[in-house]
Amino acid sequence: MMKNKVVITCAVTGSIHTPTMSDALPITPSEIAEQAIAAAQAGAAILHLHARDPVDGRPSSDPRLFMEFLPRIKQSTDAICNLTTGGSLKMTVEERLAAPELASPEMCSLNMGSMNFALYPMADRYKDWKHDWEEPYLRESDDYIFRNTFRDIEKIARTLGDGHGVKFEHECYDVGHLYNLAHCIDRGLFQPPIFLQFIFGILGGIGPELDNLMFMKSTADRLFGDDYHWSVLGAGRFQMPLATHAALLGGNVRVGLEDNLAIARGRLASSNAEQVAKVRTIIEELGLEVATPAEARQMLGLKGGDKVGF
Repeated sequence: MMKNKVVITCAVTGSIHTPTMSDALPITPSEIAEQAIAAAQAGAAILHLHARDPVDGRPSSDPRLFMEFLPRIKQSTDAICNLTTGGSLKMTVEERLAAPELASPEMCSLNMGSMNFALYPMADRYKDWKHDWEEPYLRESDDYIFRNTFRDIEKIARTLGDGHGVKFEHECYDVGHLYNLAHCIDRGLFQPPIFLQFIFGILGGIGPELDNLMFMKSTADRLFGDDYHWSVLGAGRFQMPLATHAALLGGNVRVGLEDNLAIARGRLASSNAEQVAKVRTIIEELGLEVATPAEARQMLGLKGGDKVGF
């Protein structure tokens, strides 16, 4: 019965885009809560959540900011709150763990390898900036390494998986990240069902071609057999085309302003909910059904919303 169900994840704000790029990007805890709730109402079963400094919109790891929006989301929706452990490119692992340790959510993201993670080409699109941190943050990313060593991965797995019963959205930006995950499973760090997020179109990761999606999927089939579920994140203009292919192939989808600020060519999205509504229409036009939060919990083996710390 679950074969025709598609889980929609909405990544609400992230740490890639900056306030200058879109007035719709949620910054304050209130804005993050409001957009997350609206996305859930539009059909998102999972809400992937970062925090930002409410004054200037820079990425923040402050647990107090997370605790300003997490209870509001839980009170208003049944959606699964999936907290980042990636944070931003400049955060230490300890900073990235601070909020998940306090909140003890059902799910967290977990990046499965270190990589170049380059944002600097985006800076050339803008001349005037709302805040002075934005342009250097983007331009200096030509020298960023997004650190996720095997030691880092084990620390996150032990702290949150063993310590809090958290399951992970394993973010895989390239084929090698799938092999990293297989190695970690062999070491006993993660137990099925595994939830993979294939990520395409980030400079430093695998490109957004359909052939690459098929290769990632066939590699995952070989490594993980039937013990996994998978989803697709297409960055920027590749968001909806790759989501459509994923749904057709039996996968799940991720949308949201973290990954793409547009709703159509040349038009910025007005909200996260607008993107969720669009991909829901696509899914249903394909003859598939959108999974509820309860169905997503069952598929992914989550501990339940009554066992979180917020």
